[in-house]
Formats: sequence, structure tokens, C-alpha cells
Amino acid sequence: MEGNRDDTRWDGGSVEQYVFVRLHARQGDEGAVEEALREVAGPSREEPGCLSFHTFRSMRDPRLFFIHSQWADADAFQKHAGLPHTVRFLERVDALLDQSRDVTRTEMIE
Repeated sequence: MEGNRDDTRWDGGSVEQYVFVRLHARQGDEGAVEEALREVAGPSREEPGCLSFHTFRSMRDPRLFFIHSQWADADAFQKHAGLPHTVRFLERVDALLDQSRDVTRTEMIE
């Protein structure tokens, strides 16, 4: 399959990026994770390359959170990753997790 990939799709070119982030809070830190998510959502949504940014909490595990975001392209997501509000969020939230943060960049199939 590697030989069939369109280079602009796999090297981060101009294809929209859909990013899923999984966060699992330490016992007792659920509220702090939720607060951090609320604080980073607004500034992230205002970024020029952000097409959508939503946060979720599992209904079965109140310590499990997700971010689903959509970016115009890989460059927009890379810029987001380096902005002060994102860096502060990652430093803050990583200290509240009992599992490593899981980030998956995807493209839409259909």
C-alpha cells in the first residue's frame, strides 16, 4: 500500500487533519482535567487553521476524556502544537494523567 499513497496525503500536505486525543485522569484529578480542557478549547477554536475543536468525557468512565479536532492541514496542526495555550495545556494536563496521552492524527476515509 505504501507505493500507492498520494504524497500530499501522507506527508502532511494540504489534506485536512482529524486529530483524536485520549486522556485518562488520575483518580481525583478529573475536575482539573475538565477545567484544563475548557480553558484550551476557546483559544484553539480561534486559530486560523482550526476547523473544529470539541472535548468529550466518557459516560462509563468519568476519568476518561477525548479531544476531537479538525485542522485545515498538517501545518495548521503543527502551528497549534507550538502555541503558548497548547504548550501550557499539555504541561498542565500531562501532570494529571495516570496513562500517557494518546494522540492520533487521521484523515477521513469517506
